[in-house]
Amino acid sequence: MDKEIAIQVNHLNKSYKLYARNRDRVIDALSLSRKPHYTEYKALNDVSLTVHRGETVGIIGTNGSGKSTILKIITGVLTPTSGEVIVNGRISALLELGAGFNMEYDGIDNIYLNGTMIGFTDKEIEERLPKILEFADIGEYVHQPVKTYSSGMFMRLAFALAINIDPEILIVDEALSVGDVFFQAKCYRKFEEFKKAGKTVLFVSHDLSSISKYCDRVVCLNQGVKLGEGSAKEMIDIYKQVLVGQYDAEKAGSDTVQRKENEKALEYGNGKAKIVSSEIIDDKGLVNSAIMKGAECKIRMSVEFLEDVQAPIFAFTVKNKYGVEISGTNTMFEKAFLDSVKKGETKTVTFTQKVDLQGGEYLVSLGVTGYEREDFVVYHRLYDVMGLTVVSDKNSVGYYDMNSRITVE
Repeated sequence: MDKEIAIQVNHLNKSYKLYARNRDRVIDALSLSRKPHYTEYKALNDVSLTVHRGETVGIIGTNGSGKSTILKIITGVLTPTSGEVIVNGRISALLELGAGFNMEYDGIDNIYLNGTMIGFTDKEIEERLPKILEFADIGEYVHQPVKTYSSGMFMRLAFALAINIDPEILIVDEALSVGDVFFQAKCYRKFEEFKKAGKTVLFVSHDLSSISKYCDRVVCLNQGVKLGEGSAKEMIDIYKQVLVGQYDAEKAGSDTVQRKENEKALEYGNGKAKIVSSEIIDDKGLVNSAIMKGAECKIRMSVEFLEDVQAPIFAFTVKNKYGVEISGTNTMFEKAFLDSVKKGETKTVTFTQKVDLQGGEYLVSLGVTGYEREDFVVYHRLYDVMGLTVVSDKNSVGYYDMNSRITVE
């Protein structure tokens, strides 16, 4: 049986008229000329999306890709130019936190005001009030006008209100990073509670680790167009190509952006350099991808340069099986190589690492990048080109072992 649909977006378009001068806006509004005096900007271009009940779906993309626009249309803040949106369930939206607050009212009055706007009775708001106040944790300031709040207190109250109204659908736009680290941890715990309770979540964030950790499926947008949807790992790979100007929809899957080694590694770059070999070497000097926890290993790559390159940057990253980047470094961070390289040269780069990762399976990505006239460029990248197995007889909490020494007296 098909899953029940919580949100259905069909062929959504949102366009804006951009005017160079205010008088052009007046001419257009009064129909004083048959010639248009504006340029059309498409914030969304024929975007379709389905979110099933109980799913957590992420939306990623660069600034201006249409992420916030689609959320505002789904929540009714904006009206689409064309297309259809169907929502089945009560929504709580964490978009522009506190947008409905009256700055002259105190915190309590604003809770009742916003609760009423959502559709709650005074009794229902009163029942939820203790949880809201406990979550916000702003003390007696809740009885002061919100115009006297710090930005942190304002955001804490707005977040506490939005997340404690027991919605069926939660829509989040970059709102999980408000407040200090303790409040952020509280927000993420609440987010995890929503997932465990089978709530539907639509989640926009630039935090790719959070996208990888929480999302069942991810949609990638760019300049109002949907590039694709799939696993977090697949869509994050596309997003990273877009960030460095290497994504080409027509060439995706060809020699510019392709999969290597039976679809394991994603490869792209402008062709000025090429990673021709790579290997992991254990502490005995043997090529070996299985490394004992606590031992040293070497991550090595050889790079051939097909053009002159000024100050290339050599890099590696380690990701877990969910696509979360655990660690990594590069020659710029380490101040290890700042020279220029001539066409025809080959450089062998070796990163010597002590492996304190928890036992498990990891993926290693390699890259050669740099800057040309202050623009960041990718010469060659290989994502997930090597597997790394960390063998351990003792694991602790998290990704790394902090090698604690314990005494009990």
